[in-house]
Amino acid sequence: MSQHTGQYTGKVSPGGKPDVRELAGLVVTKIAVDHEMSNNCYLLRCRATDEQLLVDAAAEPEALRTLAGTGGLTTIVTTHQHWDHHRALAELAAATGATTVAGAADAAAIAEQTGVTVDDTVEHGDVVQLGEARLEVIHLRGHTPGSIALLYDDPQGTPHLWTGDSLFPGGVGKTWSSEDFVSLVDDVEERLFGRLPDETWFYPGHGDDSVLGVERPHLAEWRERGW
Repeated sequence: MSQHTGQYTGKVSPGGKPDVRELAGLVVTKIAVDHEMSNNCYLLRCRATDEQLLVDAAAEPEALRTLAGTGGLTTIVTTHQHWDHHRALAELAAATGATTVAGAADAAAIAEQTGVTVDDTVEHGDVVQLGEARLEVIHLRGHTPGSIALLYDDPQGTPHLWTGDSLFPGGVGKTWSSEDFVSLVDDVEERLFGRLPDETWFYPGHGDDSVLGVERPHLAEWRERGW
């Protein structure tokens, strides 16, 4: 599969080319799959070891296997239990032998829906190691009970954050009760915006990327509108 090699924009579409971002220690490749749901999947490769991790085996397993290439996959992280984020998990895990990772509170649902037992259930503050790259788990409660984000606090640059469906440009992820909304917006405000700088780049489960500084001024209005 050919890859875009110009300036990274994060704008991808199903059936289109991946977009590649070259960091000092990590290569990030973003691809969109499934024309109906347009899920983002992210392949992370440690430059030092060539180990590869996939964030959300959402759909189109052959396209994802092609993206990974001969390097295969060391790890597959599922950001949350919703069906559109793990439809390719069983096939990819079987084909690659990758270790499967998910938030502890969503692991049972993921196993029930996919038939894949989660190898490594993680909690807030845990670390997923990818070669020499350290990915910190941030638990964001509300979209689902076990939704997680992954933080790569680049020692040679700005932080990078994979947020699943918990944070998008323009607001937090969908919730199904006022209690879940408050939980999610509280966690996003405290654990992301309260800790990380404006230049933090985040990569959501659908659509375009953004940086925290663009979204930060709107936190109060998100809370006020209730979604």
